[in-house]
Amino acid sequence: MSQKSSREVRAALDHPVIDADGHIIEFMPAVRDFLAEEGGGGLVDAFDGVLAAAGKLEQLSIEERKRLGLFKMTWWAYPARNALDRATGMLPGLLYERLDELGIDFAVLYPTVGLTAMSLEQPEIRLPAIRAFNRCAAEMFAPFADRLTPVAMIPMYEPGEAIDELEYCVRELGLKAVLLNGLVYRSFGEDLPRGARWVDAFGPESPYDYDPVWAKCVELGVAPTFHSSAMGWGSRTSQTNYVANHLGNFAQAGEATCRTMFMSGVLARFPALRCAYLEGGVAWAANLYSDLVGHFEKRGLPGIREYDPSTIDRERIAQLFARHGSERFRKHLDELEDGLSHLSDPASFQDDFAAAGVSSAEDIRRVFETNFRFGCEADDPMNALGFDARINPMGARLRAIFSSDIGHWDVVDMAETVEEAWELVDRGLLTEADFRDFTFTNAATMWAEPMPSFFEGTVVEQSVKGLVGA
Repeated sequence: MSQKSSREVRAALDHPVIDADGHIIEFMPAVRDFLAEEGGGGLVDAFDGVLAAAGKLEQLSIEERKRLGLFKMTWWAYPARNALDRATGMLPGLLYERLDELGIDFAVLYPTVGLTAMSLEQPEIRLPAIRAFNRCAAEMFAPFADRLTPVAMIPMYEPGEAIDELEYCVRELGLKAVLLNGLVYRSFGEDLPRGARWVDAFGPESPYDYDPVWAKCVELGVAPTFHSSAMGWGSRTSQTNYVANHLGNFAQAGEATCRTMFMSGVLARFPALRCAYLEGGVAWAANLYSDLVGHFEKRGLPGIREYDPSTIDRERIAQLFARHGSERFRKHLDELEDGLSHLSDPASFQDDFAAAGVSSAEDIRRVFETNFRFGCEADDPMNALGFDARINPMGARLRAIFSSDIGHWDVVDMAETVEEAWELVDRGLLTEADFRDFTFTNAATMWAEPMPSFFEGTVVEQSVKGLVGA
């Protein structure tokens, strides 16, 4: 732990601290008022039923859970002993009063219970419930807009619903930050078990074209952020152990969305788009970036020509077989083509990077440094990887953003998140300039570049103007 408190760390800085991902703990009695306005008592009962289902599912046997495609979910998701923090997560006014103590100048806040609504497969519950949560958040935080702003939840099961909610939240509610599903689970077919689903990360295999959603984000000047979970797919399907499912799940979900957006050319078609993948840290992004560069150099143009089966010098290989092959090999010389054809079908020869819209490794670096942000919790020592130009190919600096995650179980004391982040400076893993980028510049530019007015009227307005030239 740093020798300085969060308040002391902030007092010593010459820049603001922006929390790019704190969490609201919704006070459901208040949310139900909005649910009733959107869908009457039926919607209230339906959503309460969704929330109650988790407890009922815990009573099922492991075999029943497997058959239904279920997995162990979180238990008691919030710290319990600190009553002040528990209330702070629910009361915007109390959080506002405590921001200086927390060392935070401005915070962007994400839902908790509301995340459940985003993953509901039934549109008759999903859409009005999301609308209710968005309206509730807009009303709750309106008096505190100079230092706090909530995100609007944007459903992504179909492009049309995403566009409708984007229009409503930005143009009518005046919300500036948005949270989109990073992926959607889709059934392999009707009448199959719930577990028979595939992960749609909105690439070319999706049943829908999501370009209109990205275009709408650019039009409205919003930066889509993603906060998806990978629990319940791959190896994270334990029916008994929540931590086993939770470990690395945000990183895996973020990687799936980021990789798909990059490889399908979303950023090439919409270069003004700014995106953030939250709560998974930046280590996975450093790995993906490095892997993409390595793959491009061999599997993108012009490197992929090294694998073109039509360039094989058959005559030379035949000569080598005749000279160096054993009798068993030489007796099959007339079958040489069969031996060369393994995994070398000309029809399979393709440039898998063609859709990505990149023509050099530098293009990959540009996308990762310009378009992407990566949400990092304060106590993650791997945050330093994003800033280590010695490791990242071509000296890239990936844009990690400070994300407190206050309100959730991993933050047992809200007042410690900034000091925990500062530990990397104390340990010599980040410079003070890195810390400025981590806690201010990277987040500020993500929102201000597409929407120059994002920070107008806030306590960080003047500092942000110096960054974007507004």
